[in-house]
Amino acid sequence: MRIALIAHDKKKDDIIDFVRRYEDVFTQHELFATGTTGRLISEIVGLKVHRFLSGPLGGDQQIGSKIAEGNMDLVIFLRDPLTAQPHEPDVTALLRLCDVHCIPVATNLGSAEVMIKALRNRE
Repeated sequence: MRIALIAHDKKKDDIIDFVRRYEDVFTQHELFATGTTGRLISEIVGLKVHRFLSGPLGGDQQIGSKIAEGNMDLVIFLRDPLTAQPHEPDVTALLRLCDVHCIPVATNLGSAEVMIKALRNRE
């Protein structure tokens, strides 16, 4: 599966901990991420990640284009609902593309856990 990993700044530690906790699952899949998130996952966890631009610089839109082309299977986007994001229209567009193309998207740790546990059970 092709999995996109995105996290707002205040959620970077959460996504690193999450990927580390489920490293056995993530190593079985092709990973994509926005810039800083991908760099942190590569450096800290040691997984191979295809990196796009950072979210505010167009990384969300690059992942959205992969979704529109049928080249993404699942999105984990840990959003910070308590901080205004200057690129919120890009975030909304990405979530819309997930809905239009029936791509499962997790926007918090609870939904991400359910998705990754389902992947683990499927394997």
